Amino acid sequence: MFAKRTNWEMEPNRLTVALYAQRAAGATVLDLTESNPTNCGFTYDTAAILRALCNEAALTYHPDPRGLPIAREAVAQYYFGGREIKIALDDIFLTASTSEAYTYILRLLCDPGDAILIPTPGYPLFDYLAEIQDVAIARYPLFYDHGWHIDFHALESAITERTRAIVVVHPNNPTGHYCHFAEMRRLREICAARALVLVVDEVFLDFELGGDESAHSFARESAALTITLSGLSKSCGLPQMKVAWLCVGGPEELRREAGARLEIIADTYLSLGTPVQLAVPALLAARGAFQAQVMARVRNNLAEFDRQLVSAKTCSRLKIEGGWNAVLQVPATISDEDRALALVAKKAVYVHPGHFYDFQRDGHLVLSLIVPEQDFRTGLARLLALVDGGI
Repeated sequence: MFAKRTNWEMEPNRLTVALYAQRAAGATVLDLTESNPTNCGFTYDTAAILRALCNEAALTYHPDPRGLPIAREAVAQYYFGGREIKIALDDIFLTASTSEAYTYILRLLCDPGDAILIPTPGYPLFDYLAEIQDVAIARYPLFYDHGWHIDFHALESAITERTRAIVVVHPNNPTGHYCHFAEMRRLREICAARALVLVVDEVFLDFELGGDESAHSFARESAALTITLSGLSKSCGLPQMKVAWLCVGGPEELRREAGARLEIIADTYLSLGTPVQLAVPALLAARGAFQAQVMARVRNNLAEFDRQLVSAKTCSRLKIEGGWNAVLQVPATISDEDRALALVAKKAVYVHPGHFYDFQRDGHLVLSLIVPEQDFRTGLARLLALVDGGI
């Protein structure tokens, strides 16, 4: 009765079962994975947000497959005002989420059985998005050497005649690695030479920690067809608004052809509601206050992280350049999942084991840096005590 592509493992994993059991028993578990900004105690301008959604123009329907011009103009200003990048309105498509944007891109580029390259470690959603579209996944590794880098030899070796796109997350989630200029240039050269599309997820682009030249958008001119993605979920801390976008860049002829095809795909769905599209200019204009709170929280939690690691016997933090997550390196004496299970059971603290993000070896735990500071401080202390105690 059901498609083979939906033959997923439906049972919750062991860690989720353990977490639910602790909560059912009445324990207060400190969740060091929380990445939903609306659950993390940030202050929002409630009146301004509600005001932006109360627009009489929302009472009429003027569908535009690319998205309402007023919203696309705000997205164009997001790039031009902050980064001096000019993007034509016709090269911007609004979607309900970056997941939907990926769906558009996969339908645009791939026939069943074609493949895309994704980074590893990386966010686990790609496997589901590709599988639903009957697209194959191949992986290229990031390696750590005083910071994260793309393994270009492995990347090029993974390209086959069925490869259609290289996906880059900039900065990567969870490693916090930005592509620096040399990596950006080489990725563009590879894609242009092999007629591949460069797909770049920039949802965390604004949250730079390094203070160097690493946070440049891929939306600039390129010899390769390049599609960049972002949205309100991270830039404004408003995942519930369900507004994202993709921008098409690259050679004019390819850009025009991609846009024409994307317009038909987008016209098939018309998923975005009018009220939220009309609110996009106000919501994007107000992002600075939210981002300032996030950066203060992230920096404070990082400082606390490093303070506690001074006295830790067996753990270290891997370098990050941006985003909301941090990777803790721990002894690979037991599996990351077993360690996370012990942490829930013995210390009432929840973290993600590295294999959730496709780390190829044990010895990595992933923590969110936007967790409220007191919870982060207490939870981290419990975590380090468990690991230094031999578990």
